Amino acid sequence: MITYKNIFKLALVVAVIVTSYLVFSKPSYPQTFAHMDKVGHLGSFFALSYLAHYAFKPRWYFLCISLATYAVLIELIQSRLPYRSASAADVIADFFGIALFYLLHFSINKYRKLKANR
Repeated sequence: MITYKNIFKLALVVAVIVTSYLVFSKPSYPQTFAHMDKVGHLGSFFALSYLAHYAFKPRWYFLCISLATYAVLIELIQSRLPYRSASAADVIADFFGIALFYLLHFSINKYRKLKANR
């Protein structure tokens, strides 16, 4: 059955595959501006948080722990690849992407509740 939840699950699987491909493949794209990599990490983990939230509606801390584990595993694997390098700054950017999603999500929900109570 096609439901919004199933669409989000499919989109999450595709996003994890694409993200994994990008972080494990040999980089062949130019850095068009300083810290483009960090913006990519932040954006990717914001998107993964969004998709995982709407696919599964997990407790916020479970999603944060799961995605934080994925972020750390990415860097551990990259440290073993000869054409990649691990970076604590990448993990921090990943964490900021997760936090940004929840900051916006909680803020929007709070705004909606306040608006509904008027």
